[in-house]
Amino acid sequence: MDGGSYTELLTPRLQGPLPPVAIDLRKRGLDIAASALLLVLFAPLLLLAALLIKLESPGPALFRQTRGGLGGARFQILKLRTMHCREDGPELVQAQRGDNRITRIGRVLRATSIDELPQLLNVLRGDMSLVGPRPHAAAHDDYYGMQIPEYYVRYQARPGLTGWAQVKGLRGGTDTVEAMRRRVEADIDYIQTWSILKDAKIVLLTIPSLLIAENAY
Repeated sequence: MDGGSYTELLTPRLQGPLPPVAIDLRKRGLDIAASALLLVLFAPLLLLAALLIKLESPGPALFRQTRGGLGGARFQILKLRTMHCREDGPELVQAQRGDNRITRIGRVLRATSIDELPQLLNVLRGDMSLVGPRPHAAAHDDYYGMQIPEYYVRYQARPGLTGWAQVKGLRGGTDTVEAMRRRVEADIDYIQTWSILKDAKIVLLTIPSLLIAENAY
C-alpha cells in the first residue's frame, strides 16, 4: 500500500481535537529531561554494543525503519541492529523465536531490550514519548489497519519506548489478528485514561516486565 492510501486510512480515524496525552506540556517536558539524562547514562553501554555488532557481522550498528507516529506521521525509528539483514518493505516478516536471522549479540540485545535504547534519541527529538503505544512497521500498520477498525486510534498519542500493552505482557511478535487486537485495546485504554501518574506506574512496571516476559526474542 502506498503512502497516499495510508494517509487516506488514517485521516477519518484521527479527526477532532487530540486527547491530553498528545498535547500535555508536562509529559513532553519529562520526555526531554529523562531521555537526555538516560542517553548520557547509557552512552558507554550503547558504544560497547555498537562495537560488538560491528565485530560480529557486516553492516551498520544502527537499524532504521519507517514507523507511524502521532497523527500517522511517518518517522525513522532507531534501534541497534540485531539481524544479519535489514528489512523495511511491504513483505516485512516479524522476528520469530529461534529466528536464524538474529545474530548472537542480537539475541542478548533483544532479550534485555538494549536494542531499543537508541529510541531515546527519537524521544528527545519528539518522534516518540517514553510511554505510549509501541510503534509498528508501516507494512504492519497497513495490514492490521485493514483488519481492525479501531487500529489507528493508537496514533492519537506519540508512540512510546514502553507502554501499557507491554507491561500487561502484550509484547513481542503478533502472529494473529486477535493478538494485535488485544494490544490495540490496551493502547486505546491507555490513551483514554492517561495521566502523569499512569505514566509513572508504567515506567516502574517496565523493568520487572522485561525480566519475566516470555515474548521477547
